[in-house]
Amino acid sequence: MVENKHRKETHTLTKSVRWIQHPLIQSEKIEARLYQQLVAANVLKKGNTMIVAPTALGKTIIAALVAAERLKKYPDSKVLILAPTKPLVIQHEESFHDFLKTTTTSLTGAVKVEDRVKQWEDSQIICATPQTIESDIIASRYSLKNVSLLIFDECHRGTGSYAYVFLASRYRDQAKDPLILGLTASPGGDEERINQVCHNLFINEVVVKNEDDPDVKPYFNPIEVDWVKVELQKEQLAIKSHLDTVLKNRLKGLKKLGVISSVQQVSKKDILRARGKVQNRMSRSVKPPRDCLLAISMLTAVFSVLHSLELLETQGVSNLHYYLEKMRQKKTKAAQGLLKDENFKKAVRLTLKAHNKGVEHPKLGKLMEILEEAVEGEKQVIVFSQYRDTVKHIYDKCQEEGIKAVKFFGQANRDAEKGLTQKEQKEIIKAFRMKTYQVLVSTSVAEEGIDIPSVDLVVLYEPVPSEIRMIQRRGRTGRTTRGRMIVLITKNTRDESFYYSSISRERRMKKQLAKGYDFVEEPLIADSKDVKVLDRGKKGDVDGKELVVYVDHREARSGVTRELSNLGVKIEPTNLPVADYLVSPHVAVERKSSKDFVSSLIDKRLYKQAQELLENFSNPLIILEGQDLYSSGLHPNAIRGALASLAVDFSLPIIPTRSPEDTAAMIHRLAIREGDKGSADVQVRTEKKPLTLREQQLFIVESLPNVGPVTARKLLEEFETVGGVFSAKTEELKNLEGIGDKIAKNIRLIIESHYSLTSPKSPDLQESVLTGKNKPDKEYRIEKDEKK
Repeated sequence: MVENKHRKETHTLTKSVRWIQHPLIQSEKIEARLYQQLVAANVLKKGNTMIVAPTALGKTIIAALVAAERLKKYPDSKVLILAPTKPLVIQHEESFHDFLKTTTTSLTGAVKVEDRVKQWEDSQIICATPQTIESDIIASRYSLKNVSLLIFDECHRGTGSYAYVFLASRYRDQAKDPLILGLTASPGGDEERINQVCHNLFINEVVVKNEDDPDVKPYFNPIEVDWVKVELQKEQLAIKSHLDTVLKNRLKGLKKLGVISSVQQVSKKDILRARGKVQNRMSRSVKPPRDCLLAISMLTAVFSVLHSLELLETQGVSNLHYYLEKMRQKKTKAAQGLLKDENFKKAVRLTLKAHNKGVEHPKLGKLMEILEEAVEGEKQVIVFSQYRDTVKHIYDKCQEEGIKAVKFFGQANRDAEKGLTQKEQKEIIKAFRMKTYQVLVSTSVAEEGIDIPSVDLVVLYEPVPSEIRMIQRRGRTGRTTRGRMIVLITKNTRDESFYYSSISRERRMKKQLAKGYDFVEEPLIADSKDVKVLDRGKKGDVDGKELVVYVDHREARSGVTRELSNLGVKIEPTNLPVADYLVSPHVAVERKSSKDFVSSLIDKRLYKQAQELLENFSNPLIILEGQDLYSSGLHPNAIRGALASLAVDFSLPIIPTRSPEDTAAMIHRLAIREGDKGSADVQVRTEKKPLTLREQQLFIVESLPNVGPVTARKLLEEFETVGGVFSAKTEELKNLEGIGDKIAKNIRLIIESHYSLTSPKSPDLQESVLTGKNKPDKEYRIEKDEKK
């Protein structure tokens, strides 16, 4: 009976005709390819499936076939297609609108909330970014109950805290008739990663199709892969020799200190791991050993030298020159130590000389030969490079050679160059498709998630060690005709190791996929004690009253909010002027990750935030999240001093948590506790409390250099008014406890100096919080910024 049922369900998909015939598929829109029909039928029969297939084998068409059959079986249901980027979402909307006879829409963060809800209700096919759907589901704007098919495009992203993981779990819990379909060209090179993706997305079947399958070969355009090797020029070899010496000497020093075990083939990852171990040791010591501080400085220097060598070997002299110029501006011990090293100084001089001489990486010349030949043959080419500086260099060279090229990169700003807006990216891709340009020079942003047309040739300026990225890049060619990819490799450099690493990883991936994957669902609950907690969280109420937590919009997409939603808490996104989470009228939570805590200590936000918490709530607290508080490079005693100040001077409770999940569990427990106490409904204020006259006076005086709240209070008590403080002479200021000669002079300098729009660089008015010199007010460092 079960077999007949499935045979009936998939009958219309397996008819051997030129075009697929189905009541919900547009006529003469989808060509009937047997392997696509069989894969779709397999998904419908076996359940949650991941399809692994190279680009251009029609994964989207398979998804459309499955979607059509699900909508036929469940006419009132919806199909949700998730993709990682907005351009890819729009591409899917266009494809499904073209394929299927039903209503189709796209939902992204650019669509207003009220419009998203209406579009969700009015459409059967919804294409969206996962972050948008996650935000709406957490805020209970709609549910996944009526979704009969959930499609994860680029499903290899379904690891860690990515939104795919949350949505797969919520879909399994909410949907009446669930079916999950994952699409990817490359799920990952190691068994653990593939297993993790399958586990997170509840995949129980993996279907692998490749160019060697007999049923695929007639439709597959083979891709020819060539690697072109070049050798470093003598100028580069001379620079490399000095950098190698610098690296060798420092690695020997680290080995002598016991930080590393070998000086052979040390990678950036090895250095980062060693740095973590040293910082962990420092965190356990009241007075860190001098060797630890020396090791940190040496590890930072080694990392810089490794990066310098990578730029020299794989990118060119210009890239290295720009990097070294930035290093000159750094004031860290590691940078200054390198710049005093004789071998490093020689490398810097030789780099400058080669740069002024116009020495280029031999790859660039070889690339121009390849591009000129391709342009003459009227071919469309994509050139990939990891670095935006290299993209600019290649583009400039193309301009010199008269090659019609265009730059393509991400939206982030870098140095003096602004990022491309999404509109600008679309315009560039459209122009490239219309053959206004023949060469697209791109960073990794064009690897996936952007609708770039198929090209005749893909050139990799450098190999990448990731099998996923290599497959994505290769997939940009060979979609409609025979494709070709050229990889430029510098002999006897990391280029070779990166290339062979990606090949090895891809082989491992295929081997693992060929073995198959048996999905075993782990129990959600460990013991009976946890059952009660989980059940209570799922109900999301205390004595029949729903648990509600107000969340600042900046935290709305954090892992904490996601976990609170999983615990059954109703999330109300809002604009909180103070704190991140509001549990009750009295209890507010400021959440700080280890990184954010250190950052806010350095830029002096920490104590101002603490003061504002106390001014606005009767029972505020700080949750300090993470187990790497002392791994930032900041001296452990500076961090301990800040913690002591918050606890003693501000009387602020500090609750440590291990992870976003742990933080959510703590906030959940706080919400239950407040509910048990019968706290009144929360009245959310969108503005901070107005400052009293006394607070405004303190605010103004605290804006003076090296003056914290305690010193400001003493100054006002001594001189009675703000005017009295500003009129006080240097000698009078010096007599006050906590103000020395230097601080007194700086205060007078600020008060007496003439204002000018083109004023010279301000003098050093304050010492770093890290040095411990001239610390005002027991390490209070409150900055009075634009709030003033």
